[in-house]
Amino acid sequence: MKFVSRKLLPVILAGAALGGSLIGCAPIVVGGAVMGSLVASDRRTSGAQLEDEGIELRAASRLRDNLGERGHVNVNSYNRRVLLTGEVPSAQDKQLVEQVVTRVENVQLVVNELAVLGNASLTQRSSDTLVTGRIKAALVDAKDLFANAYKVVTERGTTYLMGRVTQREADRATEIARSTPGVQKVVRVFEIISEDELRNLLPKPAANETKATPAK
Repeated sequence: MKFVSRKLLPVILAGAALGGSLIGCAPIVVGGAVMGSLVASDRRTSGAQLEDEGIELRAASRLRDNLGERGHVNVNSYNRRVLLTGEVPSAQDKQLVEQVVTRVENVQLVVNELAVLGNASLTQRSSDTLVTGRIKAALVDAKDLFANAYKVVTERGTTYLMGRVTQREADRATEIARSTPGVQKVVRVFEIISEDELRNLLPKPAANETKATPAK
């Protein structure tokens, strides 16, 4: 079984974008500022980002202990919401994986999308990696979206979209993903926030220049 930590993926993929163990993963491509004040930024707190990394690492370790080499499981955590994708050999293993991950510290929600199948082929994994890269590039090109607000995972032609986004952003990203060549299905695993919450997350305008000192 192969467990992939998302924090390591950009480094690994730089040298092996089509590696067999990197299902549905691609480097996050972050563009420059768009629409003036729009910038690519992570909407999680720094604490949540650290917790997500810890969740992925602890889950991978515990799954290795419980499942050994049975199956292929990807663990992706975003703001303490965990997406499980990949393949396991039985329904019992699928349930076991969910139980193990649910007990990991700081996990708030588990979305179990594991398939009871044999492991995907290298060709399928390579195709999934390319599809994810296309979607990420399209999100960067979309001038009305923050590309880094999304996490994209593709598994056997199904694309999963994660992130803290507004309903408008969710619908727009879904439209982009569905129109991407190679995508057979889109599953949304978003945490929906309000437009007011989004405004509070945006960088605040720079303060006005220092006021002139009155003449003595």
